Amino acid sequence: MHELETRHYVAGEFVAGDATPLVVVNPATDAPLATIVGASAALATRAAEANAAATREMRVLSTLKRVELVRRLAAGIRSNGVQLAALLTSESGKPIVESRGEVEYAASFFENAAAAAEVAAGELPASRVADRRVLVLREPIGATVAITPWNFPLAMIARKLAPALAAGCSQVVKPAEETPLTALAFARIYEQVARETGAPMAAFSVVIGDPPTVAGALISHPSTRKLSFTGSTEVGRILAAQCAPRLIKTALELGGNAPFIVFADADLDRAVEQAMLSKFRFMGQTCICANRFLLAASIADEFLARLEARVRALATAIGDPTLESTRMGPLINDAALAKVEAHVADAIARGARLRVGGKRREVAGFSRRFYEPTILSHTDPSMLCACEETFGPVVAAMTFHSEAEAIVLANAVPYGLAGYVMTQDADRLLRVVESLDFGVIGANDGAPSTAEAPFGGRKDSGLGKEGGTHGLDAYTDLKYVSLRVRPQ
Repeated sequence: MHELETRHYVAGEFVAGDATPLVVVNPATDAPLATIVGASAALATRAAEANAAATREMRVLSTLKRVELVRRLAAGIRSNGVQLAALLTSESGKPIVESRGEVEYAASFFENAAAAAEVAAGELPASRVADRRVLVLREPIGATVAITPWNFPLAMIARKLAPALAAGCSQVVKPAEETPLTALAFARIYEQVARETGAPMAAFSVVIGDPPTVAGALISHPSTRKLSFTGSTEVGRILAAQCAPRLIKTALELGGNAPFIVFADADLDRAVEQAMLSKFRFMGQTCICANRFLLAASIADEFLARLEARVRALATAIGDPTLESTRMGPLINDAALAKVEAHVADAIARGARLRVGGKRREVAGFSRRFYEPTILSHTDPSMLCACEETFGPVVAAMTFHSEAEAIVLANAVPYGLAGYVMTQDADRLLRVVESLDFGVIGANDGAPSTAEAPFGGRKDSGLGKEGGTHGLDAYTDLKYVSLRVRPQ
């Protein structure tokens, strides 16, 4: 990789910004990492125009060439993995062990998209009429836009860009203002791979800046045919409204409020292990992390006792996210910390019991954004920690007395991204999985995300799927051709 890049990547070139400067800060230390001059509407429009021009080159690029491009990008990510992980940790605060995992996760999206593109095909349905042939062609949708979040600054670009390129589309990415440096580092990798493979340099661009300005210019450009967004439900609604006048295809992965249901017959050690994986990954700052812990009343005390032991051990591994021994770093910013503190304070004021944690952790020489892993018991659905997504290291536990009650509690939120079920009863597992109104279910699995599966939510958690062959399909349009054949 090259030196730290602070310019936008547009039409195959790194160009200076022309709007308000943005300072990227290390959330662990408060040290400024870089200053990026943001993109104006004019620069974003220039990226959109390059995006449109690149679609013509991408449409005629052979499947073999597209697959080569995407596979080489996976290799490029891996070969630069050490630098990418270090950069990712510095701008997000993610522990270095998890950052390395994200690098591998990102590479897997490119590999999966390449494999899906190799077998993607149209259709030749049987015709009801003797002299007619029915052809269904699968064609790239065209110029696309991706708006990515700060919590997975590399993997979410990969989840969106990989199928776009594999399908023959181009894409402009607007990364989160908190974590733009990882996106620009990846742009360097794309530049090199595109040059080596002869792929269109302008098929991928990165522009950074004020979200309404940049996103507005990209969405309003007449060439844009698809938007993929990962972020809050509130912003998702705004973007969907902007896409509506031209019926731009959207994939929206929005907020969540995941239930983690533990039935009385669950293997409690296994359930605790999966709870730790789900809840405390990146300090609870993931879109599918467990938010509400619904525990069968008969095992609630035992489960929480075992979980508390693990949480107390985890609390000893809070600190410098660049160290191998660290398992919990800082929250992303002051607003995130304030939300966690507000949720905990609200729960305690309403009668919840604090079992462990519940306060900031002072780490000498670092920022004040570190928060102890926390367990709250005796919560109820009226508390902020239960009706909102905390997005922090807080377990909000409540009890239930029947399978039916558990399902009602789990579904009683407007969100439907992910849910978790812990049980050893196969019949119950199938019943509950079928009853939960969520797009992703972890069945005795606290870490269900994978590149080969369709990922997306229901209800207020969004529209569309990303990942697997479905992710590739989302970047294509079907064209039906009716062909009359003259008889002999």
